[in-house]
Amino acid sequence: MSSILARLTASGWLVVLVSFLVLSVSFSARSVLGLAMPYFEGDLGWSRSLVSTGGAVALVVMAAVAPVAGNMLDRFGPRALLAAGLGAVGLGMILSAAMVVPWQFFVGFSLFAGVGFGLAANHVVSTVVSHRFEENRGLAVGTATSGSTAGQLLLVPLLASVLTVADWRWSYLTLGLVSLALIPIVWILIGPLTRMKADHRGRARDALAPIGERLGLLGRSFTFHMLFWSFVICGFTTTGVIETHLLPYAKACGFPPLESATAYGVLSAFNLIGMIGAGYLADRVNRPILLGAIYVLRGLSFVILLFVAGDLKLLFVFAVMFGLFDYATFTVTAHIVASHMGLKIMGLGMGILSAGHSLGAAAGAFMGGILFDLFARYQLVWVASIVLALAAGVMAFSIRENRVRPAPARALAAA
Repeated sequence: MSSILARLTASGWLVVLVSFLVLSVSFSARSVLGLAMPYFEGDLGWSRSLVSTGGAVALVVMAAVAPVAGNMLDRFGPRALLAAGLGAVGLGMILSAAMVVPWQFFVGFSLFAGVGFGLAANHVVSTVVSHRFEENRGLAVGTATSGSTAGQLLLVPLLASVLTVADWRWSYLTLGLVSLALIPIVWILIGPLTRMKADHRGRARDALAPIGERLGLLGRSFTFHMLFWSFVICGFTTTGVIETHLLPYAKACGFPPLESATAYGVLSAFNLIGMIGAGYLADRVNRPILLGAIYVLRGLSFVILLFVAGDLKLLFVFAVMFGLFDYATFTVTAHIVASHMGLKIMGLGMGILSAGHSLGAAAGAFMGGILFDLFARYQLVWVASIVLALAAGVMAFSIRENRVRPAPARALAAA
């Protein structure tokens, strides 16, 4: 058994599996907010804008944590970051299970869990896996990061079933305990520094440029700017408005909780397919064109959402189409960062991109809650999402394809 584990660790696929599990739990903990939002209104008397603001604050915390986590990843490796992230998520969810007043929600979920979401995150996992693979990098990153939606495929419908017969607090408590239980698995199986493969004497860290130099290189890169602003929009149109507001919108449209959560599970299933498929294609086709097409098709899927009220079948059609083009952008974006920016700067680069994604998501979550409280409808949010997704597609199309890995400093300036 130990020899099998050793071979899997050496090949990188065990790291993919563990990363998959970490993201499954972390993202399920994030998603349960949208599912529990109507129960907060009924049980605690909180407004939708208050709960949405708490979700937005968590995303802002994630945005602040992400670049720091990316820089620490470049220097020290992933094991401590992922373990700390799971610990923060676990603590935050357990505290949230006991909350009775708003400040406890902001401390438990927005602050503690928000820090955890920024550490046990896609940008950390995609960088870790990219360092492990040269061939089939897109497929490996797509498989690992698909954990961000795979856990929701089973957990969200399960939690919806629990909510129909039990207190919502059990959902938060269970996710907190599962997060803590994963910590020893991560510590044992990830290893202290996965990117040591690049230098058998451990010199990779010593060659790392100062952070000011790396930030300057990223700031001068046209490709990085296009990736950043399109990723801000990505956050708005996925985590911001869909992860936070799709289930409340489905309830407002008259759909029962279990059917709505099942549709969300279908979305997650096709999200899984989309991420792995995008990773497979990123190894083989023009990636800027692929990325732009994903954004455009995502934008078009919001048109379906405008007409979904009262038609459960149409809700499932939206779930399928949006799911295919939801987090698929992350896989392709990470692949482009690895080739255009270089692996030594990838952690910091992906951390900054993730911060932009979180800020966009915070804007979407906050805007959705405010507009619903003002107009009791989400249609303006969906129209804004269409326009923004199409703009992100144009940005992606403007990037020049380049599959040659750059030398650390010079190539970035020309990217």
